[in-house]
Amino acid sequence: MTNNKPALILERDGFVAIITNNDAPWNRMNLPFIDELEVLIPELAQDDSVRAIIIRGAGEEHFSVGMNLMQFAEGAQKKGSPDALLDQRLHVLSMIENLEKPVIAVMCGYCLGGGLELPLACHFRFAALEGTKMGLPEMDLGTVPAWGGSARLSRCVGRAHALDMILRGKKISGPRALEIGLVNEVWPNDALQQKALELAHELAAQPPLAIAGVLNAVVQGEFAPLPEAIRLERQAVHKTTGSKHQKEGMMAFIQKRIPDFSGDAI
Repeated sequence: MTNNKPALILERDGFVAIITNNDAPWNRMNLPFIDELEVLIPELAQDDSVRAIIIRGAGEEHFSVGMNLMQFAEGAQKKGSPDALLDQRLHVLSMIENLEKPVIAVMCGYCLGGGLELPLACHFRFAALEGTKMGLPEMDLGTVPAWGGSARLSRCVGRAHALDMILRGKKISGPRALEIGLVNEVWPNDALQQKALELAHELAAQPPLAIAGVLNAVVQGEFAPLPEAIRLERQAVHKTTGSKHQKEGMMAFIQKRIPDFSGDAI
């Protein structure tokens, strides 16, 4: 029996694009989901009507249990090798991480393996107060994270917490993730989606050139030598200087009003 259900659902709410992994309740990262995400992310990057992006799982139970391991052999064959399959995942996550638009992961229930590695590539992570279990449990399968999880997790929460989670196969709660800096905010389960949408609209209301500049300076400059990080910041200053939004921001400051960055930036 053929499954005609779309692997990915794209919705719009004003300047916000909402991407849903459509495999409830487990929201496995199936082959078609990653294939479609690989095509979609560059499209959203070029779409000026999109200023912020939300990534979530279908339903209210789980963000994602990670890669569908039953499809690994099929995926490796289609891509030409296991490395090529994994490289595709690394490429997709790198595109998300280096987007010049903020990406928010909405995390509830199981966020395991790739279901944590993808959020680690996002710029914001919101988690549910109850029932969330985040982890990189590959050790239980006799292997290691393969989508950049060990690198991004240690950079996010530090070496000690990363080793504790990975080597012991720990699955931590939303509140614990907040304690160690893995997520930005934790909300009651019934408020989580709305709070993420509110953040997305807040970010979408900011000047996009300035948003892009900060994302580039912080993401690209995080582990760069200080002079290079400062160069990236100065580059962002040059790109925003003289723009319509920069002029609007200065005028709003002088006139003591809230700036309106809804129009074109240039």
